[in-house]
Amino acid sequence: MEIKESKYIGSFPGISKCPTPRLPEFAFIGRSNVGKSSLINMLTGKKDLAHVSKKPGKTEAINFYLIDDTWYLIDLPGYGYAARSKSIRKKFGAMIMEYLSERPTLQCAVVLIDANVPPQKRDIEFINWLGENLIPFVIAYTKTDKLSNSKVDLQIENIRNTLLEEWAELPEQFITSAVRKTGKDEILSFIESTNKAVVG
Repeated sequence: MEIKESKYIGSFPGISKCPTPRLPEFAFIGRSNVGKSSLINMLTGKKDLAHVSKKPGKTEAINFYLIDDTWYLIDLPGYGYAARSKSIRKKFGAMIMEYLSERPTLQCAVVLIDANVPPQKRDIEFINWLGENLIPFVIAYTKTDKLSNSKVDLQIENIRNTLLEEWAELPEQFITSAVRKTGKDEILSFIESTNKAVVG
């Protein structure tokens, strides 16, 4: 699948303010500074669709992007950014969990994990929460261009092994790089096949 048209619809402070559910939605989420905006721009082929900030944690609402008039790409706030106050982090956490657990048109959450760092407690906790609440998700490892192939493999194996301490098996996983456009075809093919299953 090649995205032909993508446009920003709006930013919404909570699920009650979001557009009426009508099209399949795929929500992208990860820790702040995981490279979410860069990945979204790479997938859509628009370098400035999602704002890439030098300051982590700038996404503060549920952002909707309409893709080819057939599905929504959802940009959710990052979790776990330490510079935010506890009350704000709690608010964002509630907004994220409400959207993921109650949005009827959500097809899948795409959880972004930085391949450059060891397994992070917040990532593990968040993924476990998705599983406990039966929310479909896949994993996208980001920033893989910053490491050699052997180090990428080692880091990802380490993350997988940590997750497998709690999971019998893991969902589909994608290795990505916004710089090299790695993983673009694989993620878009996954979304396309999921959408076909919904329609069919």
